[in-house]
Amino acid sequence: MSQRVFYRYNPVTDQFERVFPSKGERLRVRLRQGAAGVIAGVAAVALAYSFMDFPREKELRSENETLRAEISVLNRRADESLSVMEDLAERDNNFYRVIMQAEPISAGRRYAGLERQRAFDRLDSLSDPALVENARAKFDRLERMLYVQSASFDYLSRRAGEMDKRLAHIPAIPPISEKYLRTVASGYGTRIDPVYGTARFHEGLDFSAPQGTPVYATGDGTVNTSGWESAYGNMVEINHGYNYTTRYAHLSELCVKPGQSVKRGDLIGKVGNTGKSTGPHLHYEVRLKGQPQNPVYYHFYDITPEEYDEMIRLAENAGRMMD
Repeated sequence: MSQRVFYRYNPVTDQFERVFPSKGERLRVRLRQGAAGVIAGVAAVALAYSFMDFPREKELRSENETLRAEISVLNRRADESLSVMEDLAERDNNFYRVIMQAEPISAGRRYAGLERQRAFDRLDSLSDPALVENARAKFDRLERMLYVQSASFDYLSRRAGEMDKRLAHIPAIPPISEKYLRTVASGYGTRIDPVYGTARFHEGLDFSAPQGTPVYATGDGTVNTSGWESAYGNMVEINHGYNYTTRYAHLSELCVKPGQSVKRGDLIGKVGNTGKSTGPHLHYEVRLKGQPQNPVYYHFYDITPEEYDEMIRLAENAGRMMD
């Protein structure tokens, strides 16, 4: 490359005189030229990487996308498994352990310090490390819950082996024919009173059924009450022992007497419209140590899983009482 020549005008001599730059100036010029070359080279490489897919880079990008998709699937499967385990844990505490009169397992024992978190984040918005950590945390919780639930079932199995007689006394069948399980008029919990129009806690299930529909004892026991009980109308109360009682209200007929022993499935009365009632139905309660329980957790004989799921759905959605 030819060297550039610079001239400067000298007013004294009225001539242009050649300028010779110093070594420092020449070095600075060369450094600037070198830096410009390096910057141009880096820019060219960056543009090449931006607009061209090199074979190895293309392969790595494809592998990364595949791994990310697989981790997203694992995250969603973990969510589904955690949902199932949480439902199982709720039924374990509110049904199996209630029946066996065993203390419920606390959240601290079930999760052992692991954060009880339902992941509703958008997985596609997470970075790769966050996506992996999200999946790891879920599987940690799932592993812990599986361990605790397995140990709980082992304990309950041993306890059940000692409780054959008790199981015969625990309320375990629907109090009316299966065909009326789809007619749940009101579930357990806070509902609207049909007479006063105010919110009130409903301590049982209301099954709408024709007058005269047979009502059955849901477990072995002894009749405590068979007669008129104020707002309950004609009511039968059965003491099943083991701290359990059941109530069957608004009956049109009473088919048992106080002190009478009954077996599960025995006819004890017929559906009616007596007492504080807005139509023919059966009001059914389950009580443990005098405290009302949700009766839907006490239907595990003579009912299919599909019928049970449908009854739970109806009980949760039914919001207006008939008594």
